[in-house]
Order: sequence, then C-alpha cells, then structure tokens
Amino acid sequence: MSGEQELGITESKAHNPGDWYAEVVRKAGLADYAPMGGFIVTRPRGYALWEGLQSHLDGWFKETGVQNAYFPLFIPESYLEREKDIVEGFDPEVAWVTHGGYDELEERLAVRPTSESIITPFMAQWIRSHRDLPMRLNQWCSVVRWEATDTKPFFRTKEFLWQEGHTAHRDGEEAWEETIRRLDQYERLYTDVLAIPALRGKKPDHDKFPGADTTTTLEALMPDGKSVQSCTSHYLGTSFAEAYDVTYADEDEEEQLAHTTSWGLSWRALGALIMTHSDDQGLVLPPTIAPEQVVIVPIWQEDTREAVLEYCGDLRDELDGAGVRVHLDDRDERNPGFKFNEWELKGVPLRIEVGPNEVEDGEVTLVHRPDGESEAADRSDLVEAVEGALDTVYAKLYAAAEENLESNVREADSRNEILGTIGRHGGYVKTGWCGEEACEAEIKEQIAAEIVMVPMDEDEPPIHDTCGVCGEGAETTAYFAKSY
Repeated sequence: MSGEQELGITESKAHNPGDWYAEVVRKAGLADYAPMGGFIVTRPRGYALWEGLQSHLDGWFKETGVQNAYFPLFIPESYLEREKDIVEGFDPEVAWVTHGGYDELEERLAVRPTSESIITPFMAQWIRSHRDLPMRLNQWCSVVRWEATDTKPFFRTKEFLWQEGHTAHRDGEEAWEETIRRLDQYERLYTDVLAIPALRGKKPDHDKFPGADTTTTLEALMPDGKSVQSCTSHYLGTSFAEAYDVTYADEDEEEQLAHTTSWGLSWRALGALIMTHSDDQGLVLPPTIAPEQVVIVPIWQEDTREAVLEYCGDLRDELDGAGVRVHLDDRDERNPGFKFNEWELKGVPLRIEVGPNEVEDGEVTLVHRPDGESEAADRSDLVEAVEGALDTVYAKLYAAAEENLESNVREADSRNEILGTIGRHGGYVKTGWCGEEACEAEIKEQIAAEIVMVPMDEDEPPIHDTCGVCGEGAETTAYFAKSY
C-alpha cells in the first residue's frame, strides 16, 4: 500500500467492504502498510484527521480539570504483576523487551498495552491528602497489543494511537460521575464531530476491562452490519488503589483508599469515520474534521482565465478570513474533471465551481460531496451560503448513519432466531440473557457474534423474561453483534 495511485475506487462498498475500505484508505492518502506485519504508517492526511479529533477531545478534557502528562513506553514486569487482573487480561498480547543492546536486562520490560500499572504508582506518590483530589491525568500516546489478527488500518493494528485518562477520587460516587462525564464527552465527539450516532451501555462482566468494577462503552454500527467499540470508560473501584497503595488522609486525618477511573479512545474512531460515511467514489468526511472543508475549482478557457482566477482568489481570501478551511486548486496541468474526481476521492465536503458564467452573474456553484447536490448562491452571500451548505452536509451524513442504526436494531427470543437474524441482516440483535458467558460462547461459536453491550441501568428489566439462548430466566438484555 504505497506510492502514487490512480484515481478511482474499483471495489464496491456494498459487495466487498473489506477490500473497498483498504482501497479508500490507500487512495485517499491516509495510510500505508509498514514493513512489519500488523503495523501501519500514518500519512499526513490521515494524521491530520487524528489531530482534528484530538483537538476537540483535548479541549473538552482540559475544560473539566484534566491535565496532560507523559509516562514511559516501557513498564517493568514487577509493576505489571502488582495488579493480577491486568497481567491475566493482557499477557497474551504483551510485547516484551529482554535486551538493551547486547546486554540481557535484569527485569523484562513490557511495551505498554495500557498504562494503569505505570501511572497509578506515581499517582500514589503524588496523592497525600483529600486536598490532592480529584487528580485527573491524561496522556496521548501509542500502545502495543500483539494480536494475531489481519491488519486493518485504524481498526486492527498491533500498535495504535490513543488517549488514556486516569483519575483518582475520594469516593465511588465521585469516581462514577467521572466515568460518565468521559463517556458523555466521547458521545459528544461521535455525535457532534464525527456525525455517527452510537448506542450507550456497558460491557458484560466477563468482557469488562481487567480489574475494573464497570466498563461503559459506546457501540457504533457500520454499514456492513458490524459493530465498533467506539470508546470505553472504566470505573475501577478500589482494586488498583489497593494494588498500588493509592491512599489519602481525609479531613479527620484517617487514611482512606482512593477510587480510580480510566478511559480511552483510539484511532479506531477514524476507522469508524471512514467506514461509515465513505462511498464508491472514495473518502467522505464531515466538515467538522475535514482538513479542507471547501475546495474551489476554477473552470476557464484561455480568454477567461485571468478573470476566473481573480474571482476565485477573492472567494478564497474571504472564506479564509471567515475561518473556513479552504483550498484553491489552480493547477494548470489538471483539467476540472480530474480535480473534481481527486477532491471527491479525498473527501472534501464542499466544492465551489467557478466558470465565466459565475463571474459574469456574480454567483458561485456549491456542490455537496455526499450526494452531488448542487446549488447556486450569490457572491455577496458567500460566507453565509458556504456555512449553511456545510451544516447541510453534516446533517445529511448524520441522518444516513442514524437511519442505518435505527433500522438495524432487532429483537430475537430464541437461539435460532438470534443466529438467523444476525446471519441475514447483521446489525444488533436484542434478547434476554441469563448472564452466563456460556450462552454468549454458543452464539459466538456458531456465527462469530458476541455480546457487545448490556444496558447501563441494572434495574432496567430485560427485554424478555427468559434467556434467548438457554431458556433460563433472564437477568438483563444483551445486544449481540459481529464486531471489529
């Protein structure tokens, strides 16, 4: 996946989504495969998307008291082992460093699969009194999980970029509020920036984060019927505080255990973004995160060239002054048709076409990327018209994703109905669940679908009185789906 590529997507999103996705990532200039299996090289255009996402989240985090820090990539094995659930949960995926140069290390170093076991000990050092709480830290970094899976850029790679937040609090109520606050911010990102609606719930106990009390999640449905775990926010209780001695002196100078949380979102969100909105012409991006929100394409003959380019330059300057991310494609060596196709492939949300007629009439032609809808606008209303068109483009993208989600949540109340519904339609299948992992395993073995979430509210009655798999009494509702 390297080098300059011809324009045009040859694979079909509907009929061959895996190859289609890989082709969009490559031809839109987002990533290349690295020489080591399971790794990718993120190209500038792909990294710009990550920076856009990062900018939104980082600002929201800081508005709610979070401070950024950075901790080492390598974690001593003895630190990892202090929380037994972390070791058991991640051991099959941990990459180990055993030598430094020619010398064997006295203690193996784990390449961080997650950072609770290196961050929590330092929080324990820095927290002495209730006045030090809450402590809210976050780091933007990469982690490595040595999974034996096929590489799928942004969805499945051995190394991936993410942010991981870690907080300590006086009590469980405050820590739980923190857990939900971060889940709210992730949902805001998906709803208001990525134009993707998501279901909100928590992981079943057998699938929660190692050592956590509760793992909350957002699940987004892709057009191919598979679910993406969009983020997780964990209430860790006191298990990590006990393992790493995170205590504080309360107002009566009594020593108390802190309650901790951790929460993270990875560049899997970019995979969901690409998969959800893009089409057989290439990448489609919402204007909130697109590196270029608008591209201006001049259309001229030799005798109108100067007038058209001057008009386009004025448009660019006005939009730039209004804070719109705009690019004027004034290349001589490419014709307008080539430029249309190239910028569609790269996902620019709005194209402005300007020819001699637009110059003469004092107009602009606006073309929406998702569907090719075109509209004329007066030159004098340029900024207002462009901002309105960008809002419309966002609304179109969200509406399409929302329709896909709402039409693909179905019910089933028997094993055969669960299997048949997922097999025919994909999407989410809701059913009663007894709480036993064996019932999930039975469905997973038959059709590679798993329980991606259960309702957040433990008091919410199950959708059916009996488990859809074994027929015993149901404790909750389970959402089955195939997932990335």
